[in-house]
Amino acid sequence: MAVSTKIQNTASRLDAAESALFARQLEVVAARTYNIKTPTYKALQIIPVKNDIHPGASEYTYRRFSDAGDAKIIADDADDLPRVDIRGEEITTKLRNIGDSFAYNIQEIRAAQLARLALDHLRAQAAIHKIDKRINHTALFGSPEHEMEGLFNFPGITETVIPADGAGGSRSWKTKSVEQIIRDINIILDSVVIPTDGEEQPDTLLLPLSAIRELKNRRLGDNDITLLKYVRDNYPELTTITYLNELKNAGRDGGTRAMVGKFDDGHLEIKMPVYAQFEAPERRGFTYRVDCTSRMSGLIVYYPMAFGYADGI
Repeated sequence: MAVSTKIQNTASRLDAAESALFARQLEVVAARTYNIKTPTYKALQIIPVKNDIHPGASEYTYRRFSDAGDAKIIADDADDLPRVDIRGEEITTKLRNIGDSFAYNIQEIRAAQLARLALDHLRAQAAIHKIDKRINHTALFGSPEHEMEGLFNFPGITETVIPADGAGGSRSWKTKSVEQIIRDINIILDSVVIPTDGEEQPDTLLLPLSAIRELKNRRLGDNDITLLKYVRDNYPELTTITYLNELKNAGRDGGTRAMVGKFDDGHLEIKMPVYAQFEAPERRGFTYRVDCTSRMSGLIVYYPMAFGYADGI
């Protein structure tokens, strides 16, 4: 028994030189992972991300302000000028860790060292991919059990209703004429413009892929101008018109949704002080486990009325 135990203890750890080489190999794995990574999930391409908060923070509190009162025309000797004021509320969102891990067994490490090959980077890539997936889902759908809001359920965003006057009484753009689709786009944009008296102008139109395809495939009359080109040319304030796969079932009844809004860091953002950080490897039996972690807040929306949506397109 003593001999057997000694063999296991020796085999389950790397010597100093092997450990140093393993550390260098992990650096190569990390570099290769980041170099070949391509964005699969689009939430953080449209939502600004900031890392200007300490990783140790457990929550982030911000203040949302609105003004009250109005000015009026007054007489030369007036002494009853109307008072205006600022109303503010504090909103707190939690910061949560997101993590997973991957591992190499000792024989894999030594075999790579013997062959002078880099360790397989695909496990590290998969770990980051899964973290990206969770970040994307949290940014869009939130995580109510963790007190984190998302884009699709943030309180105060304006809901509007487009007419169900397509074929068969449908709201789907597949069943509507070009003129009806253009009208619907105006209705969705007005969900922001009208309540804010034009102070907020959406710069982004987000659609499910099926709706983007309708815009690309429809033509205006007998010419070659697509409906998508028409919208781009006639709504210059919309600097981004793109799709989000998740909008295909983001509607209240599990159907489609379209969203508009002002997608800059003055209107919304996510705090992410840590992204895809590889921790020091931890030995567990015959394997070395590497934890991969991120830390993020829920969605922060400073001006909810700068955003609107309509379901059923």
